[in-house]
Order: sequence, then structure tokens, then C-alpha cells
Amino acid sequence: MSILSRSPKRRFFASLLGASFLSTGIFGAFSTAHAEEGMWTFDHLPISQIKAKYGFEPDQAWIEHLTKSSARLSMGCSASFVSGDGLVMTNHHCAVPCLSDISDKKHDYYTNGFSAKSNAEERQCPGLEVDRLDKITDISDKVSQITAGKEGDAYNKALEAYKAQVTKECVGEDKAKWRCDVVTLFHGGKTALYRYRRYNDIRIVTAPEQAIANFGGDPDNFTYPRYDLDYSFMRAYEDGKPVHTEFLKFDVNGPKEGDLVFTSGNPGRTQREYTASQLILERDLNNPRLLNYLNLKEGMLWQYGNESAEHRVQSQDTLFFMLNSLKAISGTRNALTDSQFIQSREKQDASLEKWMKASPERVKAYGKPFDEIEKIISVQKKIGDEAFIWAVTTRSGALHEALALVESADQRQKPDAERDAGFHDSELPALEANLLAEKPFYSDFETANLALDLTYGRQILGPNADLPVLLLGKENPDKLAARLIKGTKLGDAKNRKALYEGGQKAIDDSKDPLIAYAKRIYPAYHNFKTNYRNQVEIPLRKVGEVVGKARFEQAKSLKQDGNLYPDATFSPRLSYGQVKGWTNAHGKEIAPFTNIENLYRHATGEEPFKLPDSWVKAESKLTASVPVNLVSTNDIIGGNSGSPLIDKKGDAVGLIFDGNIEGLVGDYYYDGKVNRAVSVDTAAIAEALNKVYGEARLVKELENGKQ
Repeated sequence: MSILSRSPKRRFFASLLGASFLSTGIFGAFSTAHAEEGMWTFDHLPISQIKAKYGFEPDQAWIEHLTKSSARLSMGCSASFVSGDGLVMTNHHCAVPCLSDISDKKHDYYTNGFSAKSNAEERQCPGLEVDRLDKITDISDKVSQITAGKEGDAYNKALEAYKAQVTKECVGEDKAKWRCDVVTLFHGGKTALYRYRRYNDIRIVTAPEQAIANFGGDPDNFTYPRYDLDYSFMRAYEDGKPVHTEFLKFDVNGPKEGDLVFTSGNPGRTQREYTASQLILERDLNNPRLLNYLNLKEGMLWQYGNESAEHRVQSQDTLFFMLNSLKAISGTRNALTDSQFIQSREKQDASLEKWMKASPERVKAYGKPFDEIEKIISVQKKIGDEAFIWAVTTRSGALHEALALVESADQRQKPDAERDAGFHDSELPALEANLLAEKPFYSDFETANLALDLTYGRQILGPNADLPVLLLGKENPDKLAARLIKGTKLGDAKNRKALYEGGQKAIDDSKDPLIAYAKRIYPAYHNFKTNYRNQVEIPLRKVGEVVGKARFEQAKSLKQDGNLYPDATFSPRLSYGQVKGWTNAHGKEIAPFTNIENLYRHATGEEPFKLPDSWVKAESKLTASVPVNLVSTNDIIGGNSGSPLIDKKGDAVGLIFDGNIEGLVGDYYYDGKVNRAVSVDTAAIAEALNKVYGEARLVKELENGKQ
């Protein structure tokens, strides 16, 4: 299971992976694609390469249809529309936050699944937004113009002022329906404005039991053969009615071996063109630090869940994602600790540096960016631990929401052009949707999480360091966490809404202990963010722009500029490949498909290989030869979860939910011989809906493309 989640409540580990405090990137700016490699923007597709290898040339109508039928979930997944009545297909694990949030003491929808037999029974997912790409505009020249000659805070102010202006113009008068994001591509080499159609009334339609969606659990995770029905369906509403959209036809037969297939999704984050120095920083400091923290968090979650049935329900989705994250990050160490990989990157760096120094004109144009990178890395080494502790303490849970209320009140007092990123008028609807949504609040769980984070900060930095002293004062972590969480009223969405709408005065007047705590630490928190941005993020962007331009020019000189794609940015991308198995490290041929017959053979009756009762009862009804999962050579990464697998007709034939263990190096490079994307076959989804769950209403909609 592969996911880059954005939910601040329980998916804290994902915020660490994507946290700006922890971004090391510089990045050599982009990759040169080989074979099926590449996560391509929709305005720069490798059409000639696809035609040369597969004899298929996507035309503009095909591209437009795919663009308008694809979607992004705000919590960090991909999706697609599969009927003209707003039906959205994504993974079960992408619906987990929704299923957990709508559960109660009588209903555990995460474990037992959910099924709406009519539109009226479909349940709204708190805070969830679905975005559909509408338009991409290149604004690189303007960004370069307004930031030219500026450094640090001056650079940031100019950039944020322009972002406020351009996104406000892009959104227009209807912020509820449109979202506009400024997306940095090639790590500063290009900047684009992405306009999305927003849908913020999203309701769950159906999802299977966790036991079949994640059949095999952690032992099977990132392995193959696989037997998971990791799917769910939602519906987008507007003004109380299902929206009418373009959609992908749902092919109930699925693909065949050797078929050309595409994925349309939102890969989250890759580092394929990090310099060797950056990779070494990841290997020696960032990766071990994150693994250490996640291991501690995992232990806390197991202990908490074992205390009672109620605690198990409260923590099970977080533990599920935690185990996935640990396995994924551990897998990336295979690349980082591979000396040949580091050496090959050193050779690439040396080649580019030599090219930049080959003439006085190039020296003048590009300067010494690799020297600048080393200076930035030295800063990251000095403040990395402090950045990490700020991130783990403030980027999830109730404290995250308290700080968001305090910071948004402070930022909204300023003119739009003077605000920090994330608080411009055009960005507030997304903030409000998540911050003000009605979600369950588990006091014991929040207390346990905050106590561990505070304890960890003291252990890493030492009890006398400035940050632990600020965060703890004279209290110990357990008592402080208990006092703040037990006393807060922020678990009630009405109270959060009152504070948000009341602005700075409401924050100033608040007696809530968690708000008081957030107000106390906010000045230091904001100062650290500002300093980190000025010392690390902006210098990285500026040097990335230089390196990006150099790589473009170098590629042009080699006639390879058409083969360049940017690192992942959780924005819409297309990848292509074919349904194909591989030969593993032991010389075993891995077939591309699994089937229902072998699903039952794989079942043992004991977790995590225990089938839900619905599947035990339905065994005699099911066709043994129906494929369950399949692999393809598509280039994917976390964030692609929920991406449709599409054939050349533009029909949905599968649903991406994972990658194989060999593909975990995909953060850093793609190896077409062994990297594989893992999908649920649409034939299996249709078979399950028909014969296991009796979802005749939904099957008819999928077959007809409408209700």
C-alpha cells in the first residue's frame, strides 16, 4: 500500500515526509526518461516515445478526456470519475480517514466496511475535497522576473505577493468551486499555475471490509503475488445533487498481459535528481532519524491499541498507515546504502559540473551551484534535529489545529499579498474545509500522541536545549499533554469555527488551555519557519533554478530535452507502461496476474490471512479464474494510490494501490526490469460487487455510466 496522506489528525507520519522543515531537495532538477520511466505533466507528454514503442498516439481529445475524468483527493490520494453522476473510484486505504471519521461506538466501518443502498444513505466524508484539473498555465518567466536579484525574505515576499495576485485572479469570484495552486516544477526550473474544479461535498458509497482490502496485512505489503480488493467508491455532490462530469468507462473485463496501460494520478514526492551530497544527507541523517521516530510511534500505537477495544478502534487506522510507512521508508535504504548508486550519482554531478565550467559564458551564467548546495546542506545539518522536533510536535493532532487557528488569525490580519504560503485568500477554503470539519476527537489518543512527541523532543535535543524548555516549561510531557488535551474544547468543530471566524480577537480572548499554549509557542514556531525558509528553502529553490536551466541546456545539446520530466509534486501526472511480470532476484518468473482461486488458497483462517465472513460465504458463487491483482511497468510513487489504470481506449481497467518491494527505490530511480505498479483488476471489483456484496445498484451504474 502506497500513500502520501495529507490529513493532519492522524496521518502524522506523512506530514513528516512532506514537511517543508524537512525538505532537503535541490535537486538536480529533473530526470531523463528511459523506457516506461517518467511521471509526465499533462502539458508535456512523451507522445513520440509512446508511438514509437506501442504504435499508439494519444490525440488531444484523448488527453482532454483523461484529464477531465481524473481527480485528486485532498488527503493525499488519486482518484477518477467512473460515471456521469459523480461516482469516484479510489482505494479503500484512501477512504480510511472517512470510514474512521463516520464510525461510532456501534459501527466500525473501517473494519466491517460500508454500503449505501441508495443516494440517501451515502455519508459525507468530513473535510474531504476532490479536485479535478482544469487548466495549466506556465508562469515561469513572470516568477523569474519578480524574484530576480532578490534573496531571503525579500525573495519570499515578492514570490508570495505574486502568488496571492495570480491565484486570486485564477479563482475569480467563486472560491468554493475553484482552486488554484502555484506548482514549482524541476525544483525551480519551471513554475506553473494549476487550476482545479473543487468539489467539497464528498460522500462514501461503498467500501469492503479491511480484511479483504488489506488481505495479507503487513507481511504481504509491497510483495507480489497479491490478493487485495483495495477499492472504494465515493460520490461528489454539489448543491445537494450528484455532479455531472466526464468519466472513464469502467471495463468489467480488465486488461490482458502485454496491454499498453496508463496511470493518471498525483505522485507525491520523489528525489530522483538529488545530488550525491543530498543523498548522503538522507542516508546518514534524515532517513535514520525518521525511522527511529516511527519505530517509537509504532510501539506506542501497539501499546495503546492493546489497552482496550475502544483504544484499538481509535488507533487502528493510524497504526495501519504507520506500518506501511515504516516498511516503505526502510525499503528506500536499499538505494541509499547502495554504494554503486551513490557513485553513479557522483559521476552525474561531475558531468554536469564539468559541462557548466566548459566555457566562460557558462561559468558566468551558472556560477558554482554545487558549492552553494554544500553550504545549504551544512545549515541543514546544524538545524535538522530542531526542524524535525518542530515537525513531529506541531504537524498533527489537536496541537496542529490549535496552531492553525492561531496562525490563521495572525495571517488574515495582513493584506493578502503579505501573508505566508497557505494563508492567501485563494488557499483559505482548503484550510477551512479541513480545520472546521466535524471529526471524532479521542482525548486519550490525542494525549498519548502529544506526550510521546514532547518526550521525544526532550530526548533528542536534551532537557536544557531551548526548544524542549520552550515546549515543556516546568512540566513533564505526560502531565502537560494531559492538561492541554483534557482541558481543551477544540474537539468540537463548533468551537473551532467560532475561534476561526472570530479572528484575532477571539484568539486573544480565548481561555482554552491548548489555544493559550499555541499562542505561547507561536512566535518561536513562526520565527523558526521563517528562518528555515530563508536559510534553506529559498536558497534551494534559487540554486535549483540555476541547475535546472543548466540541465535543460545540456539536454538540448544532446538532443534529449524532449525526454525530461520533473520530480513528483502531488500534482496531476501521466505514466505509461504495459501489463507485464518480472524475474525476481532469485531468478523466479513472477506472472502478472493473480486470481480468485489462489486468493482462497492463500487464506489460512488466521489474521492477516483471514477472509471476512462475506467472502467465506460467497466462495461457491465466485468464478475461480477471475483475476484479482495485476502488475504493470507504470512508474508510480506514493500519492498514486487510487490512480486508475487505463487502456488505450480510455477505459478504466484497474486501480493502482501499491508497488512491489523492488519499486521502493522509486523515490530515487526507476528500474524498468523490476519496478512494478500493483493494481486491483476491474474484473475483480465487478465480481465482488456482484457476487459478494449484492451491489446491483452500483454495478448497473458502472455498466451504464450513469445512475
